Amino acid sequence: MKRLWKKIASSANRAGRNVESIKLVVVTKSQPVEVVRAAIEAGAKVLGENYAEEGVTKIQSLVDFSAVEWHMIGHVQSRKAQLVAENFNFLHSLDSLKLAKRLDRFCGEAKRVLPVLLEFNVGGEESKSGWNAFDEGRWQELLGELNEILLLPNLQVRGLMAMPPIGAVAEDSRQFFVKLKRLQEFLMRQYPQVDFSELSMGTSLDYEVAIEEGATFVRVGTAIVGERNYKNMERE
Repeated sequence: MKRLWKKIASSANRAGRNVESIKLVVVTKSQPVEVVRAAIEAGAKVLGENYAEEGVTKIQSLVDFSAVEWHMIGHVQSRKAQLVAENFNFLHSLDSLKLAKRLDRFCGEAKRVLPVLLEFNVGGEESKSGWNAFDEGRWQELLGELNEILLLPNLQVRGLMAMPPIGAVAEDSRQFFVKLKRLQEFLMRQYPQVDFSELSMGTSLDYEVAIEEGATFVRVGTAIVGERNYKNMERE
């Protein structure tokens, strides 16, 4: 963990940024509770899960670590919205108006306000979730649904998230991080009253480049907790 933070600090320094503006999400999907516990004891403060039921099981098993934040970073199926609304501290992957409305309803019933990031598909990949933001000339078309989401009382939009196409080297991701940053600036101009300050981008493969391009959340798993145990993956 210390070595990773040194690399994060070096990347921030290259970009002229304060390292305190960057938050590390330790991705623990498909890892057993014992590994997650060890990560917390080693200093992890924010944990990222991709599967709702698997994440809730860990949250309940590690309830003694009350200071830890649990972030949902994977695609959320509509039928899992209640689990996310009731158990997670933050959602990085809000990818549709339909999901937003369900989360808002369940958060209201639980008397919670859930901070969320809007997920955008900046690489144009059909396999990826999120609003299609590949064509910058069509960004204006995104505003209709965003207008509705911003009116939901139990969701607090905090910024943007993206997962770029997997490249051969970290530098391949830069163009997509730059595009998400430009989209953030576009939305800030459209909605000056909304806090779009957070950018969740970058993984074990390319987090240093992501930081150079403005990431405030980096989602790192393999570089900290090792390869995933796919036998533990939740089948959704």
